[in-house]
Amino acid sequence: METLERLRQQLDSFGDLRDIVGTMKTLSAASIHQYEQAVRSLADYRRTVELGLHIVLRESEPPPIRKHRKDDHLAAVIFGTDYGLCGRFNEEITQYALQRLDSIPAHPERKIFVVGMRATDLLERAGQPVTEVLNLPGGANQIGATIQEILLHIDHWRQEPGLDLLYLFHNSPSGRSAYHATSFPLLPVHLERFHRLEKRAWPSRNLSTYTMDRHKLFSALLRQYFFISLFRACAESQAAEHGSRLAAMQAAERNLNERIEELIGQYRRSRQEAITTELLDVVTGFEAVSGEDLTI
Repeated sequence: METLERLRQQLDSFGDLRDIVGTMKTLSAASIHQYEQAVRSLADYRRTVELGLHIVLRESEPPPIRKHRKDDHLAAVIFGTDYGLCGRFNEEITQYALQRLDSIPAHPERKIFVVGMRATDLLERAGQPVTEVLNLPGGANQIGATIQEILLHIDHWRQEPGLDLLYLFHNSPSGRSAYHATSFPLLPVHLERFHRLEKRAWPSRNLSTYTMDRHKLFSALLRQYFFISLFRACAESQAAEHGSRLAAMQAAERNLNERIEELIGQYRRSRQEAITTELLDVVTGFEAVSGEDLTI
């Protein structure tokens, strides 16, 4: 039987841990909201950029779909986490990314850009060298700076020795606490999808046009398309991360509550036994001194 002092210490420790878990739950819930809001606010801008690409490309024929070749230069951007306590979040996205990359016919040497230190460690342990690593942005308002840095590296890769295939890998939210691994081919850009926008209803009565150089406009819109795709992947990944952490903290809180209830019961039983023992000692001492039998 553990001493009352030891049980009291355990109760205090579990109580402090429950407070920490509660704080992390609150932070995760608030973080989910800001990243979900970032994804929603991006939707209209993304639609505008896609319509702009449709206007630029509508006068040209859809390019043929490019087939993968064994000598293609392949690269990937993988979004993980910097911190733990989010279940198998990093394990699932890294395993999915490696399986998907291994299935793509391409040059065996590939460039891997990872956002998140935890995913980096898992990839290197799996034998996949990582070319570049970035920490995750600290908030939704810092995602833009991170994406700009990723775009600079992509521009460099496209120049030397060249870049034929680029994939994004991230976990996407499925509800508040669930998620699923997903991928998105960023290069080559499937321009035919912008031609298919012709079949959809135009959002206004007037069809837009442009006066600036077609190639410059196309290049600017394409860069915005890259930015939006990366921004959305980062925001969705972080929303999924905090959702997974929220679920983990809720499970931890339930376990802590159960353990605390067990300790409270054990503490009460031990305290009652200690009181009973002390009373018996008093009665025994009194009987020994007075010679009277107090047994009821």
